[in-house]
Amino acid sequence: MAMENPLIQAEMVEATEFPELSYQFDVSGVPQTTINLGAGTVVGAYPEDALLEEVLAAVQNPWPVGENN
Repeated sequence: MAMENPLIQAEMVEATEFPELSYQFDVSGVPQTTINLGAGTVVGAYPEDALLEEVLAAVQNPWPVGENN
């Protein structure tokens, strides 16, 4: 998605090399896609349409559970 839209940013982090980030985002498997700092999370390889649904749901809930709401 980030390659298709300049408003989307993507970063890849090696979970074993950055355990503090793994803990912060509760990484339970790889690959894990975290959307908007935790407003949405997908663990495993997801079909494109399912990932899009998760992204759209995250946009409706812009803050992770328990933060700023």
